[in-house]
Amino acid sequence: MSKPATNAISPRREEDFPEWYQAVVTAADMAENSEVRGCMVIKPWGYGIWELMQGQLDRMFKATGHKNAYFPLFIPLSYLEKEAEHVAGFAKECAVVTHHRLEVNAEGKLVPTGALTEPLVVRPTSETIIGAAYARWVQSYRDLPVLLNQWANVVRWELRPRIFLRTTEFLWQEGHTAHETEQEALHETRRMLDVYETFARDYLAIPVVTGRKSASERFPGAVDTLCIEAMVQDRKAVQAGTSHFLGQNFAKASGIQYLSRAGKQEYAWTTSWGVSTRLIGTLIMAHSDDDGLVLPPRVAPTQVVIIPIIPRDEQRKEILKACGALAQQIEAEQFHKENIRVEVDQRDITGGNKTWEWIKKGVPVRVEIGPRDLEAGTVFVGRRDRGPKEKQSYPKDGFAAQAPALLQSIQEGIYDRAHAFRRAHTKVIESKEEFYAFFTPKNGEKPEIHGGFALAHWNGSTEVEAKIKEDLKVTIRCIPFEEMLQPGSCIFTGEKSEQRVIFAKSY
Repeated sequence: MSKPATNAISPRREEDFPEWYQAVVTAADMAENSEVRGCMVIKPWGYGIWELMQGQLDRMFKATGHKNAYFPLFIPLSYLEKEAEHVAGFAKECAVVTHHRLEVNAEGKLVPTGALTEPLVVRPTSETIIGAAYARWVQSYRDLPVLLNQWANVVRWELRPRIFLRTTEFLWQEGHTAHETEQEALHETRRMLDVYETFARDYLAIPVVTGRKSASERFPGAVDTLCIEAMVQDRKAVQAGTSHFLGQNFAKASGIQYLSRAGKQEYAWTTSWGVSTRLIGTLIMAHSDDDGLVLPPRVAPTQVVIIPIIPRDEQRKEILKACGALAQQIEAEQFHKENIRVEVDQRDITGGNKTWEWIKKGVPVRVEIGPRDLEAGTVFVGRRDRGPKEKQSYPKDGFAAQAPALLQSIQEGIYDRAHAFRRAHTKVIESKEEFYAFFTPKNGEKPEIHGGFALAHWNGSTEVEAKIKEDLKVTIRCIPFEEMLQPGSCIFTGEKSEQRVIFAKSY
């Protein structure tokens, strides 16, 4: 009888997915909870992934004509009150500053004094404060469009925090644009969604479904919200990015007006769009396995790690010299027009411990060089998209030239695996009974991994939508674009339905 396989991560995914997720974050040394409830410390490995995401997205934004700016962290309460639907959507999540000074009281404790004349809300999103600036800057149609983005932190008071997925403070980018015409703003909304889709597919190796949110799931105050939705390995959905068409709602609230070509005062048409460090959580849950993090090469802080295997101290100098020379050769090669990111692990610990640390960190390629490899002129190579014991010998001379193709193979393989998983767990559903069975776990006390993406007809009723959410904790994740426009009958009411929508449980 063969021994069961041992894994670096416990529990395994199918045993307890939430605990598995936390264990992967810890094992990869990505982040930890801070002393402030709901906030996290992002450690160098986790922040390195975010820096790569940030850099790549920033280039994509600038290629579409956007420029970076920065706006205040604090927003006057009166600004939020100007847009009623917007403030109602965020009111319960807001952190509010009411005082500006601390003084020592009779008991020797610091207490707030110096009450502000108007409370300040710590930025939950920036439509209102940016709208106030745009109202000052935009006077004529010649001042439009305004295409800005900011990289910032935001605060939304989170009752059930989870590292990277839901934290009280998190990092993000938020684009904000103002346009002369409705059509220009609509084009911008879709264009930026396409940027997010491209980024998720080509960099994160995550297949996403694109479409629009139902009215109840829209961004507060928006006319329309477009989204990219990803499926992760417990078959739940993650809203990985959104792009909002705000119409003239925020322009009217903030007074963004311009003199039109016809000489009339008009309100601008605005958009906003954003992604956050939630993408890191999505990445973890989409690709990682029971041995730890799995990183697509394009967002791996180290793409190739070279591990010296040194049985005896007198062999150290020669082996490290060979490792350094190979690292220089690999680093000189380019992967997607960037020099390959390579590291030689020279720490004084065993080769086995090094190997498992890098496996848990998700580094795409591990290269081992020991005395036998030096003699044979070879290197021993492991790929993170394959089992930890599955390694291949390569001639050392010429391996560097093969590294870009190897990384590309891993990038494509990770995407293909995620795409196959989503396809296997997306189901066309034709009846209410089948729908409820699909989303109901067999074990109610400790639900097993179940469900997925359900493609079903819906009549557009918010009452039906609310009932499904109450019964099953299932929401409409996305109303897909044109490709799903096949008319039919709503599986809940029997009434006419214009198209199928995607239902799922979600984070």
